[in-house]
Amino acid sequence: MIISTFSLIYALKALVAGSIFFVWVVRYENIIKEFDTYGLPSWLRDLVGILKLSFTLMLFSSDSTLVIFGASAILFLMLAAIATHLRVHNPIFKMVPSVTLMTICSFIAILTFQNF
Repeated sequence: MIISTFSLIYALKALVAGSIFFVWVVRYENIIKEFDTYGLPSWLRDLVGILKLSFTLMLFSSDSTLVIFGASAILFLMLAAIATHLRVHNPIFKMVPSVTLMTICSFIAILTFQNF
């Protein structure tokens, strides 16, 4: 069975949405602790959460430009997360979720652009 590009993109979008919802809504207490541990202000934590949830919604737009923008914006936020992990000298395994989400969003943006 061959999976269509549309199905692959949709599955990747669902994976991103599920993971962001889980981390930023279900496990929000952990986010509060992480940002406190890293010495980041609460306004930044709230801004990042609002942006991630907003960009995730953009992934499900019928407008390809908006999908590419949302995926690229999440990719940028994941780069910032990786930079933060490096700044506080976290072990590599703590960066895996950020790298994974960044990679998936890269695929979403590229595949959406190719089918634009």
